[in-house]
Amino acid sequence: MRIVTGDRFEAFVDEKTFLFPEYRKNRDELVAFVDSLRGDETVVTSSLELIDLIARRFWRGEENVLIYSDTGKGLTLREAYELRKYLDFDVRGGFSGEEAKTGVLFVEGKTDAKFFKAVFKKLFEFRESREAPFNLRFIERVFERDNFDLLRRDDGYHLAVIPSEGNSGVIRNLGNFLRAMEVFDFAVDRIGAAVDIDEDRESALSSITGKLSGFKTKKTPHGYLVGRTEVVPLVIGLPFRDEIIDWKKPTVEDLMLHLIAKEGLLERVRPGLEALNGSLGRKLKPKEVMYLALSAYGHWGNLEGFYELFVMRSRFRNLKAVLREAGLMEGLMYLAGWEKRR
Repeated sequence: MRIVTGDRFEAFVDEKTFLFPEYRKNRDELVAFVDSLRGDETVVTSSLELIDLIARRFWRGEENVLIYSDTGKGLTLREAYELRKYLDFDVRGGFSGEEAKTGVLFVEGKTDAKFFKAVFKKLFEFRESREAPFNLRFIERVFERDNFDLLRRDDGYHLAVIPSEGNSGVIRNLGNFLRAMEVFDFAVDRIGAAVDIDEDRESALSSITGKLSGFKTKKTPHGYLVGRTEVVPLVIGLPFRDEIIDWKKPTVEDLMLHLIAKEGLLERVRPGLEALNGSLGRKLKPKEVMYLALSAYGHWGNLEGFYELFVMRSRFRNLKAVLREAGLMEGLMYLAGWEKRR
């Protein structure tokens, strides 16, 4: 199965080609059309709905591809399916124009995204933006506005913070995004991949380098150069030890625990923690501590909002100390394009 998109599709047309079969068809008719396909046809289309239907049916198999005719390069339908499902990426292409200095950070989830968003705003002078440069227009065109954060600094540097679904989601999105840049001929300057240390730092790094093994890479002081883009690994791991907190593995919650401890909030809520600990007859989970801290802080929103608010209101020296202790400060500074401002 071949799906062809883009403006230069004529060279891919043969006797088994369907040209824009979505024309004047409703969804039921498109579903019926896809059900009639055997898998050896070529479909030229500009319909994301039709692409989704075909990719959902034919995503298995390396022979099933989506070709972007403007470059002649292609993705497997599995890659196209995952770009659509997890990043809502517009696989019709068409990204062009003047590029600006840009970075993208893939993180595990929405609480991670709000934490790092606040870090970039607090430490590196970013502010939220509603306008993107041309090499980030794919975000404005295809990402849901509540599922990512787009930031801009006055020097013109742009940064997108995009949540994934766990460590595996970060790695999957990193690989698919690098492939999309190859195929659709656009680039960002730096991509951060923030993953938790599940077992040890080397295992976490190997998950990133393993994904990069499918690309031509060059080692750099901060990461790996893939084409015009530098990939910056960010490994999260700063254990938090406390006699009433049940710490198991490193997450962004640990960074928050260290920060609320440095800011004095942990001691304020300790009587409540001890009372809950005695009532439950067990140690408290980090998330339970977060909810008590959220309540004591007077924030009645969700954890995502609390993370962002607390980081923004924390002292510079405390936030920097936590990030340095976690080994994240240098990587975040580089991803933010801040290394020349020290």
